Amino acid sequence: MKAPELSRIRNLGIISHIDAGKTTVSERILFYTGEIHKLGEVHEGTAVMDWMAQEQERGITITATSTACRWRDHWLNLIDTPGHIDFTIEVERSLRVLDGAVAIFSAVEGVQPQSESVWRQADRYQVPRICLINKLDRVGADVDAVIEQIGAKLAARAVPMQLPWGLEGEFRGVIDLLTLEALSFDEQDLGAGVSRGPIPAELQEAALRAREQLIEAAADFDDEVLAAFIDGQAPPVEKIRAALRRGTLACRIHPTFLGAALRNKGIQPLLDAIVDYLPSPLETPPVPAREPETEALVELPCDPEGPLCALAFKVLSDEGRKLTYLRLYSGRLAAGDVLFNSTRGGEDRLARLFLMHAHKRERIDEARAGDIVAATGLKDVLTGDTLCRRERPLRLAGLTLPEPVVSVAVEARAVADRERLAPALEKLQWEDPTFRVREDAETGQTILTGMGELHLEVVVDRLARDFGVQVKTGRPQVVYRETLTRLRRHHEIFDREIDGRRQYGEARLLLEPLGRNSGLEIVLAPEVVETLSGAWRALVEESLRQACGGGVRSGYPLTDVRVYVEEAPLVPGQTTELGLRAALQRGFALAARDAAPTLLEPVMALELTVPADYTGKVLGSLPQKRGLVEGMVSRGDVDVIRAKVPLAEMFGYMTELRSATKGRGTYTLEFSHFDQAPPETLKRFGL
Repeated sequence: MKAPELSRIRNLGIISHIDAGKTTVSERILFYTGEIHKLGEVHEGTAVMDWMAQEQERGITITATSTACRWRDHWLNLIDTPGHIDFTIEVERSLRVLDGAVAIFSAVEGVQPQSESVWRQADRYQVPRICLINKLDRVGADVDAVIEQIGAKLAARAVPMQLPWGLEGEFRGVIDLLTLEALSFDEQDLGAGVSRGPIPAELQEAALRAREQLIEAAADFDDEVLAAFIDGQAPPVEKIRAALRRGTLACRIHPTFLGAALRNKGIQPLLDAIVDYLPSPLETPPVPAREPETEALVELPCDPEGPLCALAFKVLSDEGRKLTYLRLYSGRLAAGDVLFNSTRGGEDRLARLFLMHAHKRERIDEARAGDIVAATGLKDVLTGDTLCRRERPLRLAGLTLPEPVVSVAVEARAVADRERLAPALEKLQWEDPTFRVREDAETGQTILTGMGELHLEVVVDRLARDFGVQVKTGRPQVVYRETLTRLRRHHEIFDREIDGRRQYGEARLLLEPLGRNSGLEIVLAPEVVETLSGAWRALVEESLRQACGGGVRSGYPLTDVRVYVEEAPLVPGQTTELGLRAALQRGFALAARDAAPTLLEPVMALELTVPADYTGKVLGSLPQKRGLVEGMVSRGDVDVIRAKVPLAEMFGYMTELRSATKGRGTYTLEFSHFDQAPPETLKRFGL
């Protein structure tokens, strides 16, 4: 297969709230680009991109899935991401390596909680986006309301590129505001045929007004378009398109399209928009990397002839072997190459390279800058690692990992299961950095920690299906955080003989409580920085982070605290690494115990969608769960309630909500922040 020109590559992801239609849109994209010849449906469990058994049974996307297709002589590397908050790491690592994205919003529900989350993630990585307002065939579809919400909730400028031609059951197609044509989609051939014709008379005036607003948006990015707009003239279509492209690449505007993917309407114009408005790898800013030895910053443009630099953004356990997904930012690599892992040290030989089509592989011989590929043979590589050449080491920034908030105890059912449990859990941790495993020191139980109940349900299901390990599980438990409420200073000297050698260390620490959601800060006094070398400073920070990770009283990690190292003197001939580490950790433990430790509990952002008839009943139940209602919006015959509720009160809430609304209510949960745990919780932990 001949490699496409870099200017004709689009690396994009599809992002949205759960059930907005991401996978349905992906399925249509593959069908209209000729990659598949039969449409699969999410609700039937036949969608190509939802290939896992758990995805097909639940009708949701669990893991980000990549594929490749062609449109208008362009190569599209497409990643379909999950919309459920429990699998947000899949969105995070996908957006980390993508050049552009399509954000999908339901025309009925509009901007939902996870829509906001994925939008903020894309903002963090400065990913240009276009929007698709989907489900215009649904009852209650309201395009203007969704565009207004995009502005109000996301602080984003959505630029409508189309008007709807009918709505709900009357939705026929779209009005193209650039070319002033009406587009309809042939239902006889599953929407593959697109007909262009004149705009219906009743929509012409609205189309001209909307086109004027479109040109006004484009005028912000092109002086010639601006001059024509001021003179009341119509600029050439190509000029308008080029101006909109500049605004999109700068993340200042977001061209917005319309459709009903399930009814096979609106996908081809979206494909055109991907080509016209999203960037190629050549149009993305140079990627910052650092030289590991000097920490010098190096900017890497997308150049196949440059030094090799690739990010491992996803690792899968595929039939017991590691399959590593790579984004190449610079250089080339081929099967058989020896790669240096600048994040962890060490080398791996790349065995084979593949283009992925969901879970199917297409073997290739070489990859170059701008490509997204999968590789086998990289045994020691984990998510977030940088791969390069040993003679030119470079290191990329890793990923921002959300903290897991729910845990569950598991126990192997039989002796054979017990032997296979640890290796299976290790492989699942390869794949998912938000999944943690630890052993409870008191009970000896294996504790699994994840992003939510569904996350852990899927893990337990995969243990049985993929690894043949049967386990018994306990009730889900909340993962708390510890913090301190008093300022404490402590001076510790460690002087002891261990294994016939004197170990000595000294440290003076100041522990200071911080405001909520401040995180953990470890600060070295200027004189400490001056007297300690880089290796000693790293030892100090690592020792204190380990101490904070183990908590003070209940074993939960410490947060919202500043640990200030006032002194850490090196006494020539006496101070040892082991001694200093022991002095730091013992000093921290003693100071922290005397600083009135307390517990913080995770608080969730709750969004409820309930029929108006049941709103009062649902609102009345929230104070019983220590919930704080923040607002309510009426959308037709349903009400959308936003509240903050402690996670501890939300286990099993779906059953309760279904009972209260006769099965018609739904909700979404998203982690918001940690806050003070109630007295009964503190008492349970002996605080």
